[in-house]
Parts: sequence; structure tokens; C-alpha cells
Amino acid sequence: MVAYRRNFVPGGTYFFTVTLADRSSVQLVRHIGILRSAFRIVKEQRPFRIDAIVVLPDHLHAVITLPPGDTDYPGRLQSIKAKFTRALVAKGSLHLRNERGEYRLWQRRYWEHTVHNDSDFER
Repeated sequence: MVAYRRNFVPGGTYFFTVTLADRSSVQLVRHIGILRSAFRIVKEQRPFRIDAIVVLPDHLHAVITLPPGDTDYPGRLQSIKAKFTRALVAKGSLHLRNERGEYRLWQRRYWEHTVHNDSDFER
């Protein structure tokens, strides 16, 4: 199994790409209000700053900054994905499950880049 290494910088700024399992899906833009709500709820529970975000039909890109001393961006992403998924299930918009019984909405992994300095942030 591949060992994924994540970079944890307290109070760091990170660029993410988070993708749906079905690359032909339009769930993110079709349910943009639910996605906004998921971000808002998680942000209230576990503060972070959204520096930039782009939502496309099947994936999103986001730049977020964590509070000083905090490194738990994986927990925040997991919570956002879970809240969005649960809301779609409650609405009756999601039914497919994988062999583990999980709803097959999101790709299991995501791409992350730690922003190192101002010029990196601008790129």
C-alpha cells in the first residue's frame, strides 16, 4: 500500500483539490447551497479561513488557512464531505453505496499542497 505523506504546518495555508468519484457528476453545482452550508457549519465548529474557492461540477479547489497552532485540515475536509453527503442522502438524492457500505460520492483521497510563501500563494 502506498504511504501517503501529508505536510502538517500549524496555522498553515493549504491548497486542495477534492473530487467526486463520478467525474461526470454535477452534484457540487446542482447542490451548491448544501455545499455552502457544509462549509459554513464546519467553519463554525472548527474555525478556518477560506482564502479562495472554485466549485466545478465534479470537483472543487480551495485555499484555506488554519488558526495558529492548528494542523487538522484532514478532519475539516472529512467533515465537509460527510455533511454534504448526509444532506444529499436526507434529500433522497444519493443512493449508491460501495462494497463497504459507504456512499460512493467522493474519491477517497484528495490532493493537497502546503502554501510556503506569498509567491506560492499567488500562483
